[in-house]
Amino acid sequence: MDLRLTGKLAVVTGASKGIGLAITRALVAEGARVIAGARDRSLELTELTESSDVHHVAVDLSDASGPPQLIAAARKHGSVDVLVNNVGAVTPRVDGFLAVPDDSWLASLNLTFLAAVRTTRAALPDMLAAGSGAIVNVSSVNAFLPDPTVIDYCAAKAALTNFTKALSQELGPTGIRVNSVSPGPVATGLWLGDHGVAATIAEARGGDPATIEQAAASQMATGRFTRPEEVADLVVLLASERAGNVTGSDFMIDGGLIKTL
Repeated sequence: MDLRLTGKLAVVTGASKGIGLAITRALVAEGARVIAGARDRSLELTELTESSDVHHVAVDLSDASGPPQLIAAARKHGSVDVLVNNVGAVTPRVDGFLAVPDDSWLASLNLTFLAAVRTTRAALPDMLAAGSGAIVNVSSVNAFLPDPTVIDYCAAKAALTNFTKALSQELGPTGIRVNSVSPGPVATGLWLGDHGVAATIAEARGGDPATIEQAAASQMATGRFTRPEEVADLVVLLASERAGNVTGSDFMIDGGLIKTL
């Protein structure tokens, strides 16, 4: 299926690893040109910049000045057609709510929610001028699955999902579509890395990361974590003209974790 993304200019945040890297690869495979925003350049992202039409912009998106810098760098390559707000971070709060200070709340909101708001604000003029565009926000099932272990992350993702729906209503008449994707646990470093969710919880409880991973996977109907490439495929479809009348929607990809209607 031709997704009609050849030559489109896409901006992806948090593009150096995990879901963001997978999205970058998927967009390139569909013929898009990609501006990859990330504070650091991973080996995998470096290889992409050397072998395809991907340009890394080193930027700290948790700082208010970062998103405008990223979009300004993107405009050197043309006007922005697609924006994927993927950057985010999670820190398990193993000591409970009272151990989460304001600074931690603000850090979560800045990177996981406000980075998307600011990057969208910076990119929108291009899309409004063109009368078209697609914005896909990578949210989480934790937007509507409250978990005290990641309480600030849940709040930030809930804000992101709400922002997606609200903005889609304003921008629908302009030809710009805004959607979100809500993954459950994904097989990336965020969950499975040396300092990921499984390892952090296991250390706090005196257990084994593999046991935590297995327990999480067992909650899903498929019995496994989602692969980042599977999230990327869904994001790229939503970014394409094949989803031309889809806006204001949130799509779960969670292996059947969420059982409610």
